[in-house]
Amino acid sequence: MSERTWKQKLILGIQHTLAMFGATVLVPALTGLNTSITLFCAGAGTLLFHWITKRKVPVFLGSSFAFMAGIMAIIGESRMGDPDFMDKLAAVKGALIIAGLVYVVFAGLIKLFGYEKVNKLLPPVVTGPIIIVIGLRLSGSAISNAFYYNGEFSLKAILVTVAILLTIIIVSVYAKGIFNLMPILFAIIVGYLVCLPMGFCDFTAVREAHFFSFMDQDILAQLLCVPVFRMDAILAIAPIALVTMIEHVGDITTNGAVVGQNFMVDPGIHRTILGDGIATAFAGLLGGPANTTYGENTGVLAVTKVYDPAVIRIAAVFAIILGVFGKFGGFISSIPSPVTGGIGIVLYGMISAVGVRILINSRLNFGNSRNLLTAAVILVLGIGCDSVPVYGSVTISGLALAAVVGILMAYILPEGDDSVLK
Repeated sequence: MSERTWKQKLILGIQHTLAMFGATVLVPALTGLNTSITLFCAGAGTLLFHWITKRKVPVFLGSSFAFMAGIMAIIGESRMGDPDFMDKLAAVKGALIIAGLVYVVFAGLIKLFGYEKVNKLLPPVVTGPIIIVIGLRLSGSAISNAFYYNGEFSLKAILVTVAILLTIIIVSVYAKGIFNLMPILFAIIVGYLVCLPMGFCDFTAVREAHFFSFMDQDILAQLLCVPVFRMDAILAIAPIALVTMIEHVGDITTNGAVVGQNFMVDPGIHRTILGDGIATAFAGLLGGPANTTYGENTGVLAVTKVYDPAVIRIAAVFAIILGVFGKFGGFISSIPSPVTGGIGIVLYGMISAVGVRILINSRLNFGNSRNLLTAAVILVLGIGCDSVPVYGSVTISGLALAAVVGILMAYILPEGDDSVLK
């Protein structure tokens, strides 16, 4: 592959930024976290990841959707300006730092014992149903935003949702090249165009935003908010790291297959997990959502056949610049709720579909009682329980409870000879 000029690398870097953009900014729009901080954390986290992985792996880290259920369980409907928001943000910060440390601990265990032994704790019969639960737990939020406006059922909101769904379907199925990788971005644009004549758009946040984000008092307050390590928040958020690590391994494996290198060996899966964990802890410290490896950017690698990690680092710098530019963050926060709801219907459904795909690809035999019982208990506990009291005011989320019980059942119950279809 011939050496490319810096001008060409800049263009390719912008392309990667666009690929991660839609999904990354949607997470803070749905959870109440700040968009500018999120973009800054995504870019800075990606640079940290590249430093830890010896600058060998062409991976971009963006906002993780898997952690949204836990974050929303703590923040709820509270937003910046509400009297309880900063206390809830402090708890989320502390929990995300712990989640990042979970990555760090597992990276050390993998380095010490080898990936194969540690992976036995999280078999597909556990990770598949848990990922299904994550998507389904978020579905109620998507429906309330998609079909309601200001708390009331709205036919106009439904029209916006239909436009969003049609855009995502058309772009995903019929668009070619790089455009095929940006259905979320196109959906936001179409959503805005449909919402404008309906009066759903409020650009007050854009007008009031500072040119530079970190001059904004609200953003500074969130950045300087001291993390609080509250047990209920930790139990709601940190255990999700056990699931996202499996997603991480899959993304790194896919990335290596596209590039033609075995990143599991060089620089090593322990380094990539460590990089992901440090980036997540850093994001938690500043008030951004957890980071994760982005499949969208792996798709760009496959389309362009440009595997230079330096291009990804350029994309990371562009993400940081977007985060620093305050007007941009104000614009993202003005996205009408029917738009985020319509997009959420697709994205949350896709999360659950990924869980189904894991079960299918692993060829599990659900005629086996161990597999059937483990999946059944995870699904019911994960979806049916919002929170379970543990001690005093400390609670554990249904998702965390389902993960713990599922791991124990899969570890204790015998597999049997027919646990996997031949």
